Amino acid sequence: MPAASGWRPAIDRARLRQRAAVIAAIRDFFATRDVVEVETPVLSRYGTTDPAIESFTTRYEPPGGGAETLYLQTSPEFFMKRLLAAGSGPIYQLGRVFRNGEAGRRHNPEFTLLEWYRPGFTLENLMDEVTALVAWLLPEPPARLDYRYREAFERFAGVDPFVADTASLLDAVSDHGLDCPLSEADGHDACLDFMLSHIVEPALPRDSLVFIYDFPATQASLARIEPGSPAVARRFEAWLGGRELANGFEELDDPDEQRRRFEHDNRLRRQRGQAQIPPDDCLLDALAAGLPECSGVALGVERLLMHLFGVDDIRQTMAFAWHPDCT
Repeated sequence: MPAASGWRPAIDRARLRQRAAVIAAIRDFFATRDVVEVETPVLSRYGTTDPAIESFTTRYEPPGGGAETLYLQTSPEFFMKRLLAAGSGPIYQLGRVFRNGEAGRRHNPEFTLLEWYRPGFTLENLMDEVTALVAWLLPEPPARLDYRYREAFERFAGVDPFVADTASLLDAVSDHGLDCPLSEADGHDACLDFMLSHIVEPALPRDSLVFIYDFPATQASLARIEPGSPAVARRFEAWLGGRELANGFEELDDPDEQRRRFEHDNRLRRQRGQAQIPPDDCLLDALAAGLPECSGVALGVERLLMHLFGVDDIRQTMAFAWHPDCT
């Protein structure tokens, strides 16, 4: 990591101008496609229930008392879906989001997220638009490769993730010469996540924009599930230069299923000793009112800038990244 230098920013004037040009180009891209920029609150009464993400909290103390806990947003998703349900049409947002406990070469506690939603788009339509955006922003657009989740695991890890049991997954990890901190008690999905990040991801071609899609239904997050044998979540992740860049869904629009997923998340959080997060009732009401069929994606702007700048540390893409000595 670049050494802290007192009050000085982490990047120079040339990089500041490059960053500003990318932000402007993102806005131009969506303007040409008639996608409207929106702004939603950073503070909310609701955080994310996702056990893999921790929210920052703060206290709001209004005049006359009645203080309450508020959450800094890890994503503008819930507010944006409320706009979609109210008839906004296609929308995007560029803004800072906050995730507790995330700092290092690829993570910063606050970062710039580009998130957009396209009514009427399938997952494949949205993958095409992510490809178009990357080509718009980069001077030399990369080749594109698509893998179904099953295909990626069979090709790079040597297992069928929909057939192999947890013990077989752990054996495959050992076969790749890795020490796995997990056991069968941690479960099938935890093992798959470890394999994706430690075996599949490092094997992805670094000169390409790579999409992996149709995840196991148990990893649906906020995506629709497509019935079949096996059922799959209509979800993709994208990598650029070997780094995860974006995560997209064909969006779940069933309020009852969404409530069940909130409750499932909180059960996992309770088992892991994490704080319980109240379900977002406003989102549930919006889904009940009617979310249009749509797909949405969140893309890490600094991850894109890492590729553009040719650097391997996210802190070299922003003026003031988190540093324990001076932020």
